[in-house]
Order: sequence, then C-alpha cells, then structure tokens
Amino acid sequence: MNSLLTNPAEFAALVQRFFAERLLQQKNASPRTIAAYRDTFRLLLSYAELKIGKPPTKLALIDFDVTMVLNFLEYLESERHNTVRTRNARLATIRAFVHYVALQCPEALLLTQQIQAIPMKRFEKPMLGFLSREEIQALLDAPDEQTWCCYRDRILLTPLYNTGARVSELIGIRVTDVELTASPSVRLHGKGRKQRTVPLWKETAVKIRHWLAYANLKVEQTLVPTRRGLPMTRSNVAARIALAVSSAVKHCPQLQDRKVTPHTLRHTTAMHLLQAGVDITIIALWLGHESPVTTHGYIEADLSMKERALATIALPPEIGQVHYHPSDDLLKFLESL
Repeated sequence: MNSLLTNPAEFAALVQRFFAERLLQQKNASPRTIAAYRDTFRLLLSYAELKIGKPPTKLALIDFDVTMVLNFLEYLESERHNTVRTRNARLATIRAFVHYVALQCPEALLLTQQIQAIPMKRFEKPMLGFLSREEIQALLDAPDEQTWCCYRDRILLTPLYNTGARVSELIGIRVTDVELTASPSVRLHGKGRKQRTVPLWKETAVKIRHWLAYANLKVEQTLVPTRRGLPMTRSNVAARIALAVSSAVKHCPQLQDRKVTPHTLRHTTAMHLLQAGVDITIIALWLGHESPVTTHGYIEADLSMKERALATIALPPEIGQVHYHPSDDLLKFLESL
C-alpha cells in the first residue's frame, strides 16, 4: 500500500500544510476561522485516540476514512450533545481538509470522495424570536445608571439594538470605531474580516458621548469594557442582558417568560426595520449578511405582513377538487409512504 496512506508522518504533514499553506497563506483565513478549524481537529484527534487507540502521532491517512468520520459525527451528537448546526460545522471543516488532501495526494482520491459524499444533516429552524417596541423600550430603560456597571449596560444595550450587531461585533467596538460628529456612526468588525459602518441615532450618539466623558476611556479601549477595563466576553454580555430583563419585568410583565439573548436584539432590529418599510437588501447590508437570502427569514417571521397579504384577497380562490389515482403497484407503494 502507498506509504502516503500508511505513514503517520505524511498525515501529520498534510494537516500542518493544510493550516499553514491552504488556510493562512492561500486563503488568508481570519483568526476566528483558523480557531474553529483547529478546534475541530482537536476534537477529531482526541476522538481517534479514544475510540481506535491511536494517538495523533500514530494516526495515518488510511485511518481517516469515512467510517471514522461518520462515527465522529455521531459521537458529537450522542455523547457531546452538540446541535446539528455544530455537527454540520465540524463536517464542513473535514470536507475542506479532504478536498485539500485530494489535490495533494491523488492516491487518496477514493477515500476523500467517500468523506465528501457525507451529507449535511437537515434540521428544524425555529421561528425567529423578537421583541415588540414596548418590550425593547422597557429593556433599554432597565439599567438605572446609578452605578458604573448599570451606566455601561445602557451603552451596551442601546447600540446593540441600534446597529443589530452580533455580540462578537459589539464587544469588538473600540472607542476609535465610533464617529460622533455631524453623521454619527460606528464601524463594526464582522465575520471574515468584513467591516461595515452603521449609522447611529442622535439619542444613541448623545448617550455614547456622555459615557465616554464619564468613563474616561482611551481610544484603543473597547466601548463596553468590564469594570477592570478589559473587553467583555459573550457570557458577560448574556449575563448583563439577563439582569436587564429581570429588571424590565417590573414595568413590562410580558417579558417574564421570554428568553432574551444578544441575538434576540439583533432579530428585533431587523424586524423593526422591516416593519418600518426598509427594503430587505438594505437590512441585509445593515446586519452584515452576505446575501439577502439570509434576511428572508425575517419576512417569514413577520405575521403582520402575512395578514396584510391575506387581507388583499376578499375570498379564498375556488379550486375544484381533483383526486389522483395511482395506476400500478409501484405508484401505490409510493403513495402509501
């Protein structure tokens, strides 16, 4: 058998070249992409050592077959309790690697084709959750500004709703990214090194201007730091939003049983823009979506738009009933499924 398939050193070299040459040099992948791919390989190599008894230094390309990959994907869902989205993201990483392997090692073509044939798993997409205007206003007003942290939380919540930023984009905003002159705006650093500029309401600009004077932040600092001046984490933001929701319940009881996450505020921004008549392509640019197709989910979630469409039809169309009768046993079988 070809030594490229059986020599562990060859497999290790392929993995290293995939990261150093393919991702870093050729594709210039972002640090977040590199980190996500790295974590997939960490899990995969740990799984191989656990299940087939081979440490990473002993693993050869021949061991990296379709059976191991399928078992690894099953392990992610059944034992690590990962979601289907996460399972598919791990599979996307593996597919990218075997595509590179097929180019570098034609002898492994059959092995790579079998892995690339593994399909992405479909999953139910829940309806997008968003807040009403009354609910979002209660949430924005919840921090009382009597403490440094509460003052900071208002600055956290207001731009999050104003811009529709992802939580990673919010905690990445530095003071130098904020423009507070005649046309207030903020520069967001999105996924894949993509940047976009989003306008700020005058009220948001005023709040940020007061916050910068109050907190005495330097230009290189993040706009919403921790009490120690460090960038906030995702869990920090989620915890502060949960605290604001618990305070807002007093004035807006319907928030009592609502699960409000940073992404809920992003959905809320999109829905309110849509309900205000903003074109979906503008909303896609506002949110940093690569394609307006991603933004179509907000139209699906807007019941009021569907009700208005339904109201344009006075009566349901009259359609005569047509019954289909299968003509043979095969069709009857298919019909019974």
